[in-house]
Amino acid sequence: MLAAFSRPPEAKGEEVNGSILIAAEPVVAYPGLTEAGQYLGPVSEVAKAQGFTADEDPYEIAIGVKTVVRADFHKDVGSRVMRQSTLVFLAHAYAVSITVIGGTEDEVEELVDGVSFGK
Repeated sequence: MLAAFSRPPEAKGEEVNGSILIAAEPVVAYPGLTEAGQYLGPVSEVAKAQGFTADEDPYEIAIGVKTVVRADFHKDVGSRVMRQSTLVFLAHAYAVSITVIGGTEDEVEELVDGVSFGK
C-alpha cells in the first residue's frame, strides 16, 4: 500500500485533502475473482461503510495501453463534498486499486489524468 497526500494527513485545512492510495491484494484472497470489475464489490462495500455513495455503475476506461474499471463515489462532509474515484485492474495475480480523493470533480479528474502505465 502506498499513499500520497496534498498535505500531511494531520494538518488541518478547510478543503478536502487531495490524496492517492495505491493498494494490491493477492487475487487468491478473493475466491472466484477473475475480472477487475469483480473486485469493485469489496471496494464499494468499504466505501459505503465510510459513508460514500456510488455516483453510477462502474465502467471501463483506457489509460494508455491498459484498460481499467472505474467506480466513482461522493460523500457529504459538512458543507463540502468529498469525491472518490477508484481504478481497478488485475496484474501478476494481484488486484490493484488506485483510489483518488478530492474536493471537486476537477480535482479528481486531474489526479486520474496523472495516472499512466508504461508499455
